[in-house]
Amino acid sequence: MARYTGADCRLCRREGVKLFLKGERCTSGKCAIEKRNSVPGVHGASRRKPSEYNLQLREKQKVKRLYGLLEKQFRTYYDKALSMKGIVGENMLSLLERRLDNVVFRMGIGASRAESRQIVNHGHISVNGKRVDIPSFLVSVNDVIEIKENKKQLEQFKELKEIKVVLPKWLDFNPKTLSGKILTLPERDDVDLNIKEHLIVELYSK
Repeated sequence: MARYTGADCRLCRREGVKLFLKGERCTSGKCAIEKRNSVPGVHGASRRKPSEYNLQLREKQKVKRLYGLLEKQFRTYYDKALSMKGIVGENMLSLLERRLDNVVFRMGIGASRAESRQIVNHGHISVNGKRVDIPSFLVSVNDVIEIKENKKQLEQFKELKEIKVVLPKWLDFNPKTLSGKILTLPERDDVDLNIKEHLIVELYSK
């Protein structure tokens, strides 16, 4: 399957915001945005006023890269949100937040969404007692997410017991048992990122 193989920090510079793709590096002085906040390339420093289409495209690219998705995957979430009741943009963000790799990241099990995706792919996570190795798996209310019993002694997970994570209100996680629960479905206010989802809806509506 196709995937991006370039430098993650280059993506943050391209979108002009921190996408938190590198875990702890993003909160340190080594962050590319902190050191060089300009678009990559020889024309990166130009200040040409972006067109309406460009603003819409950049917002879509930002969110797509934030959650680590390819174009076809991202469009699938939009189409699914379109068929649901409610506001399309908010439905789309709720679906993205419900991805298992994102939940693992939100619980603090992985330092980044990319690392969380790898943890899921390697079969370290169970949902309601069953092994799930599909990062795009959508969690539901009352689902129990935990690190598999035979994986809890791995060094990377033992360290979680000493880490405090600020959880969104729709999630619960106990670092002592390395298990958490989906309390409610995520709402728009739970997405703590500067996302203008209406621009994405406008782009796809054309």
